[in-house]
Amino acid sequence: MVLFFTSTAVNPPATIYMGKDKFENEDLIKYAWPQDVWFHVDKLSSAHVYLRMPEGMTWDAIPEVLLVDCAQLVKANSIEGNKKDNLTIIYTPADNLKKTGDMAVGQVSFHNDKRVKRVHVPKRENVIVNRLNKTKVEREVDHEQERIERVKKENAAKRAAAAAKKKADAELAKAREAEKAARSYDNLFSGEYEDDEPPKQSVQEMMEDFM
Repeated sequence: MVLFFTSTAVNPPATIYMGKDKFENEDLIKYAWPQDVWFHVDKLSSAHVYLRMPEGMTWDAIPEVLLVDCAQLVKANSIEGNKKDNLTIIYTPADNLKKTGDMAVGQVSFHNDKRVKRVHVPKRENVIVNRLNKTKVEREVDHEQERIERVKKENAAKRAAAAAKKKADAELAKAREAEKAARSYDNLFSGEYEDDEPPKQSVQEMMEDFM
C-alpha cells in the first residue's frame, strides 16, 4: 500500500507519497518517477518520502514551504528521528537512487553524491504534520501499469512537441521564402535603370526641350 498526502503549501497543491513499510519502499525505489524527489532522514531509519514534482518545478528549486512540508513528514515518520531536534533531511531526484543486489531491503545509495541536497529541521512542527495527515489516503498501486501509462503519456507529449516544432519551422521557412521573394520583386523595379543608361531622347525631343 502507498500513502498519499496533499501539500496545500503551494498552489496548485502538490502530492507527497511514501511506502507503508520497507517492502513497499523497495517497490517505490524501483518504480518512482525519475523526476520525483526522494526524502529521508540522514543517518537514521525513516520512511522513504517522495514528492511528485509539479509541472514546471525543478528539484533544486523547490519552494521552501513545500520543502518544509516534505521534511516534516519524513521526520514524523522516523521512530528515532521524531524524538530528536535538529535533524538533517537529505533529498535527491529519484533517478539518482542506486540499488545493488547486496543491499538490505529498503537500503539505497546514490549514483552522484553531488546531486544530494540537505535541509535542516530544528524541531517537529505539529501544525504542519497534522495538516498533512488530514489529507492522507491509503491506496493500492499497480506500479507497472502506472509506469506504462506514464511512459505512454510522456511519449505522446514528446510527439506532440516535435510535431508543433516541425510545423513552426515549416511556417518560418515559408515566411522567409515569401520575404525573400518580395525583396527580389522590389529590386526588380527599384533597380530597373541601375545597370543601363536611361533611354536617349530623340532629336525632336531634344529640340522641344529648348523651345
